[in-house]
Amino acid sequence: MKPAKGITTLAEMKEFAGFSSATQRYIRRSLDVGLDREDAMTRWSRDVVEEASIRAQARLYQGLDDVRELLPEDAGLGGADRFLGKLVTLAAFDLGQGRLTSFSAFRFLYERLAGADVRPWLPSAFCAAAALPHLHPELRRKLLQSISEAAATASGWSSREPVFFPYWVEKVDSGTSLAT
Repeated sequence: MKPAKGITTLAEMKEFAGFSSATQRYIRRSLDVGLDREDAMTRWSRDVVEEASIRAQARLYQGLDDVRELLPEDAGLGGADRFLGKLVTLAAFDLGQGRLTSFSAFRFLYERLAGADVRPWLPSAFCAAAALPHLHPELRRKLLQSISEAAATASGWSSREPVFFPYWVEKVDSGTSLAT
C-alpha cells in the first residue's frame, strides 16, 4: 500500500522546512536553474558574486541532461564511470557553494533535479564530492559526518518520484486583505 500523495507532500514539505533559510533559498534557486522554471538571474542574484555563481551553475547544470541519460539501469558498474563523473562534478559545485550542508539537503535537491532513480547513486556521489580537496577541511568534515550509516549502506531505495518542488513565493503584505 502506497502513502497518500497528500501525506507524502506534507512529509517532503516538513523536511524542506527543517533546512536553514540559506539552504532553502539555494535549493529553490537550483531548481529554477536546473529545471528551467524561472529566470534565475533575475529572481535570485543579489550582487555580482551571486550573479557569477548562477552563471557558473547554469553552465554546469547543462550536464543534468547527461546525468539523466547516463543513469545506469541497474547497480552494475557498466557506465558508472561516465555517469558518476558527471554527477560528482555537479555535486562538487553545489557543495562548494556552502549552502547544502548535509546529505539530506543534497539528496532533497538531487532527487528533484535527476529523478527518483538517482537515489541509489547519491551516497556515492555525495561522499566523493564532499571529500574533494577544493572544500575547506571543516566543511568536508561536516558534510561527511552528515550522512547516516543507514543512508550510506541502504540495501534499497524508494522509486517514488518526489511530489513537492519548492519555488519562490512572493511575500504578502500583512496589512493587505487576502479576500477579494
